[in-house]
Amino acid sequence: MRIGIFTDSYYPHVSGVATSIEMLKTALEEMGHDVYLVAPNLDNMKFIYDKKNRIIWLPGIKTGIYNMRVTGFYSHKAMKIIKKEWNLDIIHSQTEGTVGTFSHIVSKRLKLPVVHTYHTLYEDYIYYVTHGHFDKFSKKVLAKYTKYYYDNKCDELIVPTQKIKDIFNNKYNITRSMSVIPTGIDIKKFYPTESLKKSANAIRKKYKITSDDFIIGSVGRVAIEKSFDKIITNLSKLVKINNKIKFMLVGDGPDIDSLKALVKELDIEKSVIFTGLVDYDSIPSYYQSFDVMVSFSKTETQGLTIIEGLAASKPTICINDTSFREMIQHNYNGYLFDNDEEFRKYILELISDKELYKNMSMNAKNSTYEYSKEVFASNVLKVYHKAIDKQKNKTESKS
Repeated sequence: MRIGIFTDSYYPHVSGVATSIEMLKTALEEMGHDVYLVAPNLDNMKFIYDKKNRIIWLPGIKTGIYNMRVTGFYSHKAMKIIKKEWNLDIIHSQTEGTVGTFSHIVSKRLKLPVVHTYHTLYEDYIYYVTHGHFDKFSKKVLAKYTKYYYDNKCDELIVPTQKIKDIFNNKYNITRSMSVIPTGIDIKKFYPTESLKKSANAIRKKYKITSDDFIIGSVGRVAIEKSFDKIITNLSKLVKINNKIKFMLVGDGPDIDSLKALVKELDIEKSVIFTGLVDYDSIPSYYQSFDVMVSFSKTETQGLTIIEGLAASKPTICINDTSFREMIQHNYNGYLFDNDEEFRKYILELISDKELYKNMSMNAKNSTYEYSKEVFASNVLKVYHKAIDKQKNKTESKS
């Protein structure tokens, strides 16, 4: 099958969306399919066709939101290449933005079915645009646009969790059918190997972490919606009980300065490690330097870092949000907590009970098979065939 993926977010910009696309692309190609990509050029405003890697880079302008760029809604050069050389069977849109709009134009021109994957719960990010003004109005407009877009603009819709499906059905009143397919990762890349353990020891040495320190870890974009401040606030209480507990935050983002100020205010600077932005290939080593993986975020559509942490054999402690309930099996591979007191209790339990920690670590790794990139790609392929069959039936009924 010849598959065209259209996205507003792709490497070198590191994000959950970019990772999801790369995992899908890699797995599909390993299965023998041809995957083509259309994405914004994050380095400059030039149109580039990387024929060898089957990628069209569209010129874009900076948005002021992280490292994102916005392209035009249409590219004559790209359309010419797609029409003459790619000979696609299906289009997979990964964005509602400008490249997503272009994917629908290509679909109509070439009479191709469109599968769309929803990645981001946009209402949780409205404040980046409105800065607190007209939030209620903006959310109403967003809800109406979301319903229109997904009921009319794609042949098949993929959502990563039951949480998003429930929001679409109950809040946005979207009536179309949806396929719930969790994003897969290269789980073996995060398995604890001797090489990764050696790299992790080097990281711990770099940050002067001793063998009896207990590291609470988190990985991701450092932004307010990720609620890293709640981990820090709880840490200030935990270190009073056990001063060997530390927090390592791997990543960078707009909220980094306020978190550093909070750490200073709470006088726990010796207990918090900010690594800054880390190369993606080094991330597995950082997971191995953790003792547990933690998330207080309620804005995840899925949370790929949680799967990565589990694959790294790290017990994972998450706030009891529906986006995590499918991944975290309470008391098996981690914990789901409802309040700060529960969170602190679970941390202290894992420190004090070595056998519990050992079993939970083993269970964490063993619970990630269903999130492999191979299972992910196989499930997406089923949706591709469904969309192609649906279009074929429509064509036949008209003739």
